[in-house]
Amino acid sequence: MKRVQWLMILMVGAFTLSGCAPLVVGGAAVTGGAGTYFYTRGELTTDYHYSFDSVWSACEKTVAYMNATDVIPVKEISTGTINAVIDGEKVHFSVKYKGKDLTTAAIRVGMLGDRPASQRLHDKVTDYLLK
Repeated sequence: MKRVQWLMILMVGAFTLSGCAPLVVGGAAVTGGAGTYFYTRGELTTDYHYSFDSVWSACEKTVAYMNATDVIPVKEISTGTINAVIDGEKVHFSVKYKGKDLTTAAIRVGMLGDRPASQRLHDKVTDYLLK
């Protein structure tokens, strides 16, 4: 058991000394920098420094741009979800108010999650936020 502990300490030390320490969250490594994403339980999550309504609108535009079918949006005061089918895969958007000009958005593609596909959708949401 001590061998495993020492190995973990050495690995953390090596990453720290390399200058770009990754954060391990739920088995997925996420590096620091612009646009930090967390990939946990099949969902790719990030915080946007925009209002809830702006992020919600960007998610709706992304769904429309991707020619989604079976779209089911549910919007409340501070939370919202959009379930849709994009390219034959079920997609789930979750948007939550976190503070003034701070909104959390999570995207899951498929039943177990598809990180690259979720990242492409987040990139499209970002594009709409920057317009």
